[in-house]
Amino acid sequence: MTDLAAIVKTYDVRGLVGSQLTEEAVTALAAGFVDEIDAVGREVVVGHDMRESSPVLASAFERGARARGADVVSIGLCSTDETYFASGALDAPAVMFTASHNPATYNGIKFSRAGAQGMSLDTGLAAVRDRAARYLEDGVPEARVPGRRREQDVLPDYARHLRSLVDLSGIRRVRVVVDAGNGMGGMTVPAVLGSAAGLPELPIEIVPLYFELDGTFPHHEANPLEPQNLVDLQRAVVEREADLGLAFDGDADRCFVVDERGDPVTPSAVAAIVALREIERARAAGETGPIHVIHNLITSRAVPETIEGAGAIPVRTRVGHSLIKEEMRATGAVFGGEHSAHYYFRDFWGADNGMLAAMHVLAELGGQDGVLSAFAARFSPYPMSGEINSRVEDVPAAYARIVEDFAGNEFDELDGLTVRGTEDGVFWWFNVRPSNTEPLLRLNAEAGTRVVMERVRDRVLALIRD
Repeated sequence: MTDLAAIVKTYDVRGLVGSQLTEEAVTALAAGFVDEIDAVGREVVVGHDMRESSPVLASAFERGARARGADVVSIGLCSTDETYFASGALDAPAVMFTASHNPATYNGIKFSRAGAQGMSLDTGLAAVRDRAARYLEDGVPEARVPGRRREQDVLPDYARHLRSLVDLSGIRRVRVVVDAGNGMGGMTVPAVLGSAAGLPELPIEIVPLYFELDGTFPHHEANPLEPQNLVDLQRAVVEREADLGLAFDGDADRCFVVDERGDPVTPSAVAAIVALREIERARAAGETGPIHVIHNLITSRAVPETIEGAGAIPVRTRVGHSLIKEEMRATGAVFGGEHSAHYYFRDFWGADNGMLAAMHVLAELGGQDGVLSAFAARFSPYPMSGEINSRVEDVPAAYARIVEDFAGNEFDELDGLTVRGTEDGVFWWFNVRPSNTEPLLRLNAEAGTRVVMERVRDRVLALIRD
């Protein structure tokens, strides 16, 4: 019998297809989800990515949901943020079948309550897991009135909605190389930035890389967070003399940016750029009260500095999309940014949308004559280490070594362990966090100079790997 505890993670479900994530397990999870959110007689949106196993697993979910009395709206092939759009526009709970950037042998499920509200272990996913475990053992009993099924193509409405939030019609002509990584960006980019959804042409020349939907990822993993997966994009940007490059992950909810030289623009810099635009947008709409913008604790110090400089209030949070979505709702924040290139928008039901962030960057670049590298440099003043993973079997012991070695500095435990200090008048900070799924410690460090950053980074790594 499937061990649901092994595949139900903090924020989603993810596992090896066939051995961990089976049709029977998915059907039971569907029944547990319908029961937990009381969706009997209500619609539940079901979407899936391009992985070979995704349609089969989505059908298994539909069977379980309908058996328990929910009506299914099948939106078929889509990006994760399309399911958020459908969840918000239809005010319906939604599930997305994807394993994002994981290899082809994996798949998973992302759950949303109505209005694109996230679901984590602390906010209902644990209860879904426990209900599903009982159904796996005893079978899924059918409701008195089984649910119905209908299909709906949401891509054209999704594209129109995004264009209503960021107007690209008046920008100067830009050339952009887009690496879809054989993921869902190959379908959404032509619809939103091109005319595939029947929308007017934009002054954007798209140079496509790997737009063919292929869940085996024949060219490279659809994980732009890893530098080796950006190499093809960087080369193409330079060779085609493009203004910028965009790289999407497998389910196209994250977007990474490279400048005209092929150099990565940090997600923190993108967050700062978009934050400024969303703050200005709110002010232009007549908002006179406090404006909040969320950033997780791993983003650059430049992000809260930019937010404060624009007269808004930065809100520092833990890492994790469900947590960010909850904080977006609690504070009414106009925008939220994470170091992992997840970007959240109040006008997108508080959910994350990499395409929308990319559109803001295009609008900002296309509204001026300069190059992206010069503009983005203003938002990347401090050297950062990037995320460095170390395999650690005894996390408390590693924490103890760090606390002892850095005694006398400022500590906080909002998420993992964050330490702040100064060296010869130069600020530095670092954060170490354990992985939710592997015996890893993740290190992120930043300082006012590269010499100090590297010194702190290496000191912490030596303690972690002792």
